[in-house]
Amino acid sequence: MAGFGYSTWGSATTVSTLALFDSYPIGRGLALGVDSAFWVGSFGGIVDGVALLTNARLHSNIGTPIDGLRPIVRIPLINITFVST
Repeated sequence: MAGFGYSTWGSATTVSTLALFDSYPIGRGLALGVDSAFWVGSFGGIVDGVALLTNARLHSNIGTPIDGLRPIVRIPLINITFVST
């Protein structure tokens, strides 16, 4: 299906989400939205369709921390709803 908005990465949504990370250097502070929360941490790269954040903390949509600091968080690209710096 490659060539019609699809690639070996999976769906077109995953490919367009992957493009959001193209200009971020490793270590850049990011917020990644997932469902009704978001992760704040340092960008660690993309591996096998998963975004890596280091030293990350989960927050509710109103900004309250939900969980403590985690050294590494793996977030599937398909679950990401927004990317912010």
